[in-house]
Amino acid sequence: QVQLVESGGGLVQAGGSLRLSCAASGSTLSIIAVAWYRQAPGKQREFVAQIGAGGVANYADSVKGRFTISRDKARDTVYLQMNSLKPEDTGLYYCNAKTATHQTVDNYWGQGTQVTVSS
Repeated sequence: QVQLVESGGGLVQAGGSLRLSCAASGSTLSIIAVAWYRQAPGKQREFVAQIGAGGVANYADSVKGRFTISRDKARDTVYLQMNSLKPEDTGLYYCNAKTATHQTVDNYWGQGTQVTVSS
């Protein structure tokens, strides 16, 4: 079992930056990938970025070149550095951890951290 806690959200002007943190606890050695998702009011949750084994990262087209996902393995923490923020980046940002145990892939979610980008 994995518990995730997001932090770092807030209110920022367009063009500004924020860094989100996702701290994992529990069976962290079973984590094979960590991703960030976001959900705007009235919209579906969408993929933002993911970092997998070996540090390989991938991003949604909408954030490529602006967001960077990274990890601090010693602290079981994944970060999302968000630069050049746009109003459309506004939403509740969730951390997702994929685990592989007993030949089963599971997903765990944090409670989210709010990001609001004003124009």
